[in-house]
Amino acid sequence: MTFHKILVAALSLAGAAVVHAQAWPTKPVTLVVPFAAGGPTDVVARTLAASMTKTLGQTVVVENKLGAGGTVAAGAVAKSAPDGYTFFIHHNGMATSTALYRKLAYDPLKDFEFVSQAVDVPMTLLARKDFPANNFQELAAYVKANKDKINLANAGLGAVSQLCGMLFQRALGVQFTEVPFQGTAPAMNALLGGQVDILCDQTTQTIPQIKAGSVKFYGVTTKNRIKALPDAPTLHEQGLRDFEVVVWHGIYAPKGTPKPVIDRMNGAVRTALKDPEVMKRMADLGAEIVPDSKLTPEGLQTWLKAEIDKWGPIIKAGGKFAD
Repeated sequence: MTFHKILVAALSLAGAAVVHAQAWPTKPVTLVVPFAAGGPTDVVARTLAASMTKTLGQTVVVENKLGAGGTVAAGAVAKSAPDGYTFFIHHNGMATSTALYRKLAYDPLKDFEFVSQAVDVPMTLLARKDFPANNFQELAAYVKANKDKINLANAGLGAVSQLCGMLFQRALGVQFTEVPFQGTAPAMNALLGGQVDILCDQTTQTIPQIKAGSVKFYGVTTKNRIKALPDAPTLHEQGLRDFEVVVWHGIYAPKGTPKPVIDRMNGAVRTALKDPEVMKRMADLGAEIVPDSKLTPEGLQTWLKAEIDKWGPIIKAGGKFAD
């Protein structure tokens, strides 16, 4: 093939990609959530999807695909057609899976296109309403004296609730019986029903329960107090020095999804995060919209790599793995 023909072919492919992006989307777009409906990541996804639907002119459908701390959904999306109609939203678990699972059906850094980050969400430390400890000091003393009798709920291996619980146990030098669920929504239901003792969960799900007095609340996991709960002390200021767990959310697509489509989806995410309804909803839930530097594909890719490097040694030291 002559250079001229190669150039023409390359320009034709580039032109086709542009045309595809201009026409895209011509049908509903699926946003896969790796956790249960009603859970914190699902709430973020559905809030964004409602706004992006207006921007894209096609319905953004949220699909919940549960299993193995988000790795089932991630694996399915990685194998999906890169046609611009399948996207994936995941939190810190996208980074921690590489250390938690000895075998993964995908590579988080190589098998996806990166779209954008979205919001950061603090965690809260809770207990069932009739738990004996009424404040953090009482909680710390009680769990050290009764560690063999206490169970700790989480959303499954690799979920941020599990990682938060792991750090909490390590900070106090205790080990609880861990009770995994397929998402924090069912874990929260178990806490409300008194079937489990303690849960570390995102403000997107816990603020209504905290304000209603349905749970015992001991503090937030950020170093600084949050706007949604301005009077609530942090665990850091109550003695767990440098204790910080924040849930971040990234949006991905299968590897090979055309860049013009990625760029347009990125624009839809940015528009959603400036939507007054979305901004109010996120503020009410304690979620903070990330700065512009994290709203680029490159920003998400860099952040994911840094989080993999950060959590790997911590998880390996904890000795919790799955095949």
